[in-house]
Formats: sequence, structure tokens, C-alpha cells
Amino acid sequence: MDSTELYERAQKVLAGGVSSDARRSQFVPLYVDRAHGAHLWDADGVEYVDYVLAQGPMVLGHSAPAVVDAVHRQLTRGQAYAAQHELEVTAAELVCRLVPCAELVRFNTVGSEAVIGSWRIARGATGRQKILKFEGHYHGWLDAALWSLHPALDSAGPARSPRPVPGSGGQQLSAGTDLIIAPWNDAEALTALMSEHGHDVAAVVMEPVLCNTGCIAPVPGFLDTVQRLCREHGALLIFDEVITGFRLAPGGAQEHLGVVPDLAVFGKAIAGGLPVAAIAGKASVMDLVTRGEVGHAGTFNSNPLGMAATVGNLTVLDQDRDRIYPQLYATGRRLMAGIRSAAADAGVPMLVDGPGPVFQTYFTAAGSVRDYRDFAATDRAAAARFHRALFTRGINIVPRGLWFLSAAHTDADVDRTLEIVAEALREV
Repeated sequence: MDSTELYERAQKVLAGGVSSDARRSQFVPLYVDRAHGAHLWDADGVEYVDYVLAQGPMVLGHSAPAVVDAVHRQLTRGQAYAAQHELEVTAAELVCRLVPCAELVRFNTVGSEAVIGSWRIARGATGRQKILKFEGHYHGWLDAALWSLHPALDSAGPARSPRPVPGSGGQQLSAGTDLIIAPWNDAEALTALMSEHGHDVAAVVMEPVLCNTGCIAPVPGFLDTVQRLCREHGALLIFDEVITGFRLAPGGAQEHLGVVPDLAVFGKAIAGGLPVAAIAGKASVMDLVTRGEVGHAGTFNSNPLGMAATVGNLTVLDQDRDRIYPQLYATGRRLMAGIRSAAADAGVPMLVDGPGPVFQTYFTAAGSVRDYRDFAATDRAAAARFHRALFTRGINIVPRGLWFLSAAHTDADVDRTLEIVAEALREV
């Protein structure tokens, strides 16, 4: 059955024809038949070089043997126990060895619930209610967190003191009263907000490299300022490493950037794409959970299939780090340089920015994008046309212009991609 037929069926039984709003499309959406390495094949038999990688978690590529073999071995031993088992201990030991802030760990199923769990721990630790988050940062789709992701600027308030804007109809609006919204990469504005509200702030939460609104690194000194302000005002620092974790380094962005938070949240990449998430943090904070003062539960937490995948995946990322991470950076930078060159040849104003294992293509003449409002000023209609031009030629990227690299991408994949990028830019 081809993609069009599947979409016709889906529209009769799935709201909007898809199971996540992120997959909505004005065209027939992608129906994947199989995936291996850096490639996808759709229901029509079309092959794609894949730079979406399930929104980033496939650092080793699709169907990585270490993950597949581990899950196969576990399948015959049980799928869910609601009890303890050795794999969860081994998985937690790996996380604690790899992640700088991780002294104790609790597992979840998806990143959204782990984020809310980390906020609960922070509130328990400080006795405060408010969470400071940054405009343009995504921390899951639950009511408490889905605020000021990509708000309309006429509703978002002043640039240096944004107002909370809900991301969905039907959202619990009272949750917004417990949030303070700050502009990303503006140390002066953050200092002013913390001076005013710091005594009420339980935690400052961020994507340490902003990957849900472009791919925006913290400017030099910004993270140090955030950490200092948290300490001065008695707030915890939380890194949402659902995307950056195990992608920028074995220890995530905190290893890559050299700033260690009090708590960090992981998901997606921890188990090579299986539904596993984790809260990791310093023992002095996580001991609230140890003592039962802050509740944390879930039947599927540390399910054995996910833990098997986690052990298989993290073991390879740890043992082969000296091969995998230099390759990720080198391949990503080569691809970025080639896209810049192709854009210049086509006369298209484009900024290509990011560390390499993940990067963003922006349609803009600006020399940098530092925050959500800079991102909102880029030509997102051109980005959508570029995405479509790539997709129809067999290159799959995140529609907003984000690219993920895997250890499975080859020089031949990059060569093919750059040829198609040149064609697509001429069309755009």
C-alpha cells in the first residue's frame, strides 16, 4: 500500500491523519517502511538520506546492531516487570559514569515527564514554586511546560521581559503564573529578572544548546552567568539535554560546554531511539527522591527493553567515543561548509550554524541568530520551500531547517546531499 493510500486510511481514524502535531503536513506525510544506518525507505520504495534521525536520538544510526541485538536478547526474557532488574542498575551506572552532573538517576519513559519530574524535585529542594525558562526553548508538550515556544511576537511582550504565552488551546492557563520567561543569551536581562524574582525561583531550566529554535549556542560567558545567578539566589540549574545529551559528547552539552548543572533531563538518545528518559543529578538534590520526600513513579520506568537498549547504546558510545565523536564533528562540518558554498554559488542569503553533530540552515542575511526573536526574523517560508525541494529529491531534514548527523553517515552520503542541496537552492 502506497503513502497516499495509507494517508487516506489514516485520516479516517487518526485526528489530523497523524499521531503527533510535529508530523502535520500540507502534503502526504512520510510513511516509513524501514530504516537502516543513515537511510530511510518509504512506503513507495523511495530511499532518503536521513538527517532527522527520529528528531535526533539515532547517534549510531537507525537499527544500530548494539541496540537491536540487546533488545532481541531481552524480548524473550520479558517486556515489562514493574520490578527491579540488573539492566537498570547497569544503565544507571553508565549514565553516572558518562554525565558530569549524574550522581543519582531516575528513569522515565519520555522526556516530557522527566522534565516535569525535575521541576518537582527543584521545588521540593527549594520550597519555591516558580520556574524560569527561556523564550524559544521546548521542554515537552505538557501543560506546565508548553509556554513561549514560538509565540506570535505581538503577544509575547517586551523582548527583554517576555510574557508567558501558552502553546495550545485547552492548556491549563494557571500554570503560566508559575513561570518567568527570559530572553536567551541576554545576561543583562536575566540578571534584572533574577534580581526581581530570584527569591521565588526554584530552578532555571534551559536547552544548553537551543535546538528547538534553530541551533543556537550560548554566547561566551552566558552559562557562567546563569550558574552564578542560580547560586546567588538559591535556585537550581536544570539542563534539558533531550536533544544534546549523548550527541554533542558522551556526557552531553555539559561535558561539551564545561558547565555542570544541578539536574539534567535526558531522553531519546539515551536508548538509541527507544522510549527511555532520565533525570540525573547531584546526590544532594536527588536524595529528596531517595528519602521519599519528593514522589517519582511510573510502571514503565526502567522497562527491561528500554534498559537493554540503553546499555547497548551507551556502551558503544562510551567505548568507541574516540572514533564516533570526531567523525560526527568532521562529517557535520564538511556538510555545513558545502551547504554554505552552494548557497553562495546560488546567490541565496543563508546562515549555516551549529557545532556539527547538529546544525541549522537559516534563510537570512544576518551574521548570527542569538535567540528566538532573531530566529523569528528569518525567512521561514523559504526554509519550508527548501525542505520540500530536498525531500522530493531524497534528502530528509527537520522541516524548520535542523540537521542531525549520525555515525552512519558516510562521505558518499554527504557528496550526494551536497549535489541535491545545490539543485534545491537553485529552485528556492
